[in-house]
Amino acid sequence: MSNQTSNHSSWISRDVIGLALNRFFSDFGHEAGSAILPPFLAAIGAPAAALGAIEAVSDGLSSFAKLFGGWLGDRVRRRRRWAALGYLVTGLTTGLYALADAWPAVLVARAVGWAGRGFRSPLHDAMLADVVPAEARGRAFGFDEAADTLGAVCGPLMALALVAVFGRTMPAVDAYRWIFWLAAIPGILAAISILVLVRERDRGTSATLTLRGSLRRLPPSFRRYLVGIFLFGIGDYANTLLILRATQVLTGTLGPEGAASTAIALYTLHNVLYMAGAYPVGALADRIGKRWLLIGAYLLAALYNLLLIVEIPSVATLALAFALAGTVYASQQSLERAIAADLVPEQVRSTGFGVLATVNGIGDFVSSLVVGLLWSAFSPSVGFAYTLVLTLLGAVTMMVVLRSYRD
Repeated sequence: MSNQTSNHSSWISRDVIGLALNRFFSDFGHEAGSAILPPFLAAIGAPAAALGAIEAVSDGLSSFAKLFGGWLGDRVRRRRRWAALGYLVTGLTTGLYALADAWPAVLVARAVGWAGRGFRSPLHDAMLADVVPAEARGRAFGFDEAADTLGAVCGPLMALALVAVFGRTMPAVDAYRWIFWLAAIPGILAAISILVLVRERDRGTSATLTLRGSLRRLPPSFRRYLVGIFLFGIGDYANTLLILRATQVLTGTLGPEGAASTAIALYTLHNVLYMAGAYPVGALADRIGKRWLLIGAYLLAALYNLLLIVEIPSVATLALAFALAGTVYASQQSLERAIAADLVPEQVRSTGFGVLATVNGIGDFVSSLVVGLLWSAFSPSVGFAYTLVLTLLGAVTMMVVLRSYRD
């Protein structure tokens, strides 16, 4: 823990603000690039399957990079420069999309960028856990997540505005290229913010530990915790399926265009609640405990999946489902990391965050794949019934594995 944290009761510090700005700038840049990537690929003649291949390869590399970045974070005396490198790589490769004339070039740039994104994630989380007192971790991780989400909201909005501006004077594909270059700037600012604002004390390392050795030192309580994370995760599908379900349900009453625009509006509600809820949930967790709030979030996930099983063509019902989903995501993203920081000792904390991120990544991949297959083979209701069972199982498992956990 930093000297500043030891000497002052306030959890807000230059370090916490620097890490929050770091996440804001990074998400601002790469989400701006992601927002225009599909139309850019279409403009350069890429087939529809290209985007799926790009995302699959990138997400796979990101998951492996999270594990490696977490392990490295416990072997070095200072994590800051390594984390800044990861943020810089993600930012610069977003700009490099502009040089692509064919989709394989985009695949290479995105895969490298997403590897950097995965690599720096556990380093960032470990530094944040180091600079706040244990009793304020809920608030700190909630604040950090809110900054990340604010960037994810602002980035695509900027991209859309620039498309409108540039589109008046140049072909769309050239406009996209300019936006990619501009989107690299926030990524560079993300690296600068972590180098300039975040301070690290010289810490002990586990430099002699192999990756296997670091994994063996993770405590049994954390390993059990990962079981609950994984069970919930394999029922926690991508948000695109949520949007697709709303579009499908509303098409009969609103028509295809009206249903699509309403689904996008509902997803905006989801993101706003995610952004607005992350910090209050973390602050509440510091007051009443993280365990039951996380379990409650998992139970809310079961509830919104129940609403999606029943095909009610009601905007109000779907708005409730999207609102619950946003609340659950805000709680999950803040509390899972805060509890992990409590369960894992400082010597292997970065490794722990890397494993947590990897488990979540695998869960996301499995859940979206299974729900999509069940949706296509049987019906959407069968797919969401699967997620209902898994989210309930995750909640029950958390009740068991965290029964001896004390905030």
